[in-house]
Amino acid sequence: MKQSTRNRPGRPAALLAALVATAVTCAADTLARSRPFGPRTRDVNDLGNQYVPFHAHLWDLLHGRADGGLLVNWRSGYGSSFLPDLGTYLGSPFALLVGVFPRDQIDLAVYVITVLKTASAGAAMAVLLLSLRPGRWWAAGLLGAAYALCGWSVAVASYNPMWLDGLVALPLLCLVGEWTLRRRRPLLGVLVVALAWTANFYTAYMATLAAGLILLLRLWLTGLPAGRRLRTAGRAVATVALGVGLAAPLVTVVYFGTRHAYPGRTVPFRPVSTPDLLARLLPTTYSFGSPALYAGTAALLLALALPFHRAAPRRVRAGWPLLLAAVALSFQWGPTHLLWHAFATPQGSPYRQAFVLCALLVITAWHTLSYGLPDLRALGAAGTLLALLTAVASRSTLMKPVSWAVLALAVAGAAGGLALLRAAETRAPASAGGTPPTAPHLTESPASRPAAAHPTDNPASRPALAPRRRTLLAVLALVLLFGGQFGEAMATSFVATRQRFGHMDDYAPWGARQREQAEAVARADGWPRYRTDPGREQTVGNDPLIVGGQGAQYYSSLTSDVLSRTLTALGGGWTSRGRSVQSLDNAVTDAIFSVGARVHSPTDPHQAYLPQVGGPSSVSRADVPPLVTVRNRPDATPFGSSPYRNQELLLGRRVYTVPRIAVYDDAGRPLGPGRVGSGNALAAPVVTADCPAGSQVQLWAPHFSGTARLADRTAFFRSARPRNRAAMEPLGTSPASGRIRIRLTPDRPGSIPRGAVGCLDTARLHAAVEHLKATGATRVTVSGPTVRAELPAGSKGIAVVAAPRIAGWRCATGDGAAVPAKDHHGLIAVPLDGTSTTVTCTFHPPGLRLGTSVGAGSLLTLALLGVLAAVRHRRGTPPSLSLPTRPRERVPGAA
Repeated sequence: MKQSTRNRPGRPAALLAALVATAVTCAADTLARSRPFGPRTRDVNDLGNQYVPFHAHLWDLLHGRADGGLLVNWRSGYGSSFLPDLGTYLGSPFALLVGVFPRDQIDLAVYVITVLKTASAGAAMAVLLLSLRPGRWWAAGLLGAAYALCGWSVAVASYNPMWLDGLVALPLLCLVGEWTLRRRRPLLGVLVVALAWTANFYTAYMATLAAGLILLLRLWLTGLPAGRRLRTAGRAVATVALGVGLAAPLVTVVYFGTRHAYPGRTVPFRPVSTPDLLARLLPTTYSFGSPALYAGTAALLLALALPFHRAAPRRVRAGWPLLLAAVALSFQWGPTHLLWHAFATPQGSPYRQAFVLCALLVITAWHTLSYGLPDLRALGAAGTLLALLTAVASRSTLMKPVSWAVLALAVAGAAGGLALLRAAETRAPASAGGTPPTAPHLTESPASRPAAAHPTDNPASRPALAPRRRTLLAVLALVLLFGGQFGEAMATSFVATRQRFGHMDDYAPWGARQREQAEAVARADGWPRYRTDPGREQTVGNDPLIVGGQGAQYYSSLTSDVLSRTLTALGGGWTSRGRSVQSLDNAVTDAIFSVGARVHSPTDPHQAYLPQVGGPSSVSRADVPPLVTVRNRPDATPFGSSPYRNQELLLGRRVYTVPRIAVYDDAGRPLGPGRVGSGNALAAPVVTADCPAGSQVQLWAPHFSGTARLADRTAFFRSARPRNRAAMEPLGTSPASGRIRIRLTPDRPGSIPRGAVGCLDTARLHAAVEHLKATGATRVTVSGPTVRAELPAGSKGIAVVAAPRIAGWRCATGDGAAVPAKDHHGLIAVPLDGTSTTVTCTFHPPGLRLGTSVGAGSLLTLALLGVLAAVRHRRGTPPSLSLPTRPRERVPGAA
């Protein structure tokens, strides 16, 4: 027989939470005119630069169109380790859904995944609430939606969709704690932990800490003997250890990937002010540097009411508010702040653990409701606390006029709804056997229902209402509660979306520009005979993942240190303090990295701050050496300060003239130490130098921002210390006189270094390329993580693979054993003995062997435990696994 909602409330509650979360998210984006419901792009900050491109690469992997595989990504950074990126950005099972969307709808695919994660978080929280305490399913659904639509979710995680896996993981891990408490579903608990840590280990770590704190509080509330508490805690630790062990093949790879990543910004922790902290508990407040703690006004009001709710046991009334306060204080203290972030200072939004406090607010609110509606005394005390909180928050600049308007309506909806529910609550006639099904009040656990403190607190002592009037009041109450929740959540999401556009960079979604780039790359592609760079005129920070090709461009939290430092030494530019390396349009580096085709596109019209240069896309081609070359007498001189000399070290031949330069202001006066733009921003300084006639002029000005013009060629430089560094740019050909005048138009103060101008002798470069082709590999094949090259007989010196020497490369010559690859100025190098004619290099991500061993051990342990459990079950009936339900212990969740 089909079970009723009363018997199985988890399913309708989960469905309600998911539906409300989905409806609010879509309604807010429609109001903000954000895609896919309007013309405004969603691709702000890392969503456009990282997450959408990585999902596009996953689409290519799933459809067999990617260069590389799970271990190596040959499209980005001239060859990067992909498994750490997979574990960081694409470990969630939801990510696989991109495969069912068309490739040109990748932005829609990521949006759908984001909405599904948000809805799943609400559903999981609704199920958790009903597992912690019995209660009305609609209330669990409403609070589950409040959790899914918390401030952290709509303001931070909506454009960092990988973090939403932590929002889903937290209630699931708390469910694992409940199963451990009741000695149920041990295998499923381990699998849930493994799935959470595989999906996104960073937020899963935070969620695991939070679930551990909640379990400890639950153990204290149960009143179990100390021995059983310890055994339960031990089972929980074992469950987490086995689950993390199963996820170890991915977790260890990500861990070692972060150790080899380029170091980002280190910002000392500074706690936010109390007014700002409290303001973030209220709807429609937004800032990048404070914790987004909003979880709905109704939830906040109920959480504040719990200490005064006389129907709840004293331990419950004290325990949950104290845990809530302790976690909030831990956000404001440096050591515990680092603990929440796995002892690594966040390089962006500093309060990434804020969803933990949002979850605790919702769980505390549920405990208030689960013991029956709070009386007027408790609601009055909660209202007083909310008023005091708001008074302190009013001193914060985050409180805007819209915040006050939405807060007033939210308080009216929450307080009015709860008051109407309180008025509608009544006892059914004694002959009916208890509360009628239509009564809106929440069910209570008989084991935890203390006697009423005052006769007026007993619903049976109040005059009974007519059924129709009770129903009307209940309907009005639900309308107020659901309407208030929907309205304030939608307003908060809308404000966060609009505020992001004013504070963050945004990028164009897939469109005609990317389609044209992808088609140009596809026509020119010749991998692995040569690389095709999608172009210096980038659309996002990971263009190769979006439009194809094999370029230098790469942006990840795991961008390798060796790649960033090598390209910087060669004159490359970057953003995000070195973790987003850019393409370098330079004939010498193209020869070094075997870039035989390069796409040139007009300026992205979406980036209004760039000088707009039109025209159709084009492809330039160059005769370049193969991917593997031989250096008979490698130069071990370390890199210096000049990128031109550094390029020559890697090329193996002198090809540049680096003349003396002079810098003058627009009045003809010399400028000291190359400083430009420090006075009038409209001034036009001039750089003069003498180059050999007909040479190609390059300008290296890493700390200059603005335009540089030589004859009819204009290049754009963008530098903003310490975030951005400008790349070397070509400026055309020197005249017959050799005298060049480069006119600068700075847009902010900057500098021009000594040795800024390089004059490239194209004849010498051609000779160097011909030599490398003659002595280099006769055939190169690339299969996933393996590069195999056939060399001319008698090759001596070193073989150089045109790929960064990131940790994990092992190489062998002939039939010899593979050994760790050597390093030649940041590239893979293999010593040659003059007898071997083949070189084979294979990439093994650091940490993969260790993680696989730990995973195998966890799997074996889990299998043995399963066998032992089966044997015990066959030998006899296991003891009762239920928690004690003696009234004196008032066990939460025992009913």
